[in-house]
Amino acid sequence: ERTSGEWLAKNGLKTFACSETQKFGHVTFFWNGNRSGYFNEELETYVEIPSDNVPFNEAPLMKAREITAAGKEALLSGKYDVVRVNYANPDMVGHTGNMAATVAACEECDACVKELLDLVEDMGGMYLVTADHGNADDMVQRSKKGEPLKADDGTFLPLTSHTLAPVPVAIGGPALPAGVKFRDDLPKAGLANVTATYMNLMGYAAPAEMEPSLIA
Repeated sequence: ERTSGEWLAKNGLKTFACSETQKFGHVTFFWNGNRSGYFNEELETYVEIPSDNVPFNEAPLMKAREITAAGKEALLSGKYDVVRVNYANPDMVGHTGNMAATVAACEECDACVKELLDLVEDMGGMYLVTADHGNADDMVQRSKKGEPLKADDGTFLPLTSHTLAPVPVAIGGPALPAGVKFRDDLPKAGLANVTATYMNLMGYAAPAEMEPSLIA
């Protein structure tokens, strides 16, 4: 209840959400507190780009390019107050343990994110970039001391699960209010704090029951 998706709709803000099938639920169903459907179909646009039905390491770019195109189209339309997208390939290809394919996935994702941020800059907007967990940041199994583990043939044992590394969060763009800075008094901050953060960045006070904003 009282998720940020519901909050956006109740405040009359128009939202565009897009990903490919593998992460579509992350920008819709999970985002909305495990709730299917729209809060207000007149204010929300959800776009699912069908994922390829092939092993992820065989097509590591996945649908990053199509997600970027949809995001750019949404931004340029000027119809939305919030545009959110989720790139699937660094995570899904990382799960395969294939290093070369994962590098290709991350390179494509980096290039696509840059395209979106460049457009936001050109349009005088504001952005927030983060991730929900690690995966491609560490591709090898490790001992409790952090040393890479090897198989009997001397090759490294691939890590195919999520990592526990902290994820970054970045904010920026010409519309970022002057003087905004990250707080240094939230040692246990996590993804839950991102909600109040983007609300504050948009000029709104976050509901009192939410975790505090990351910005001062």
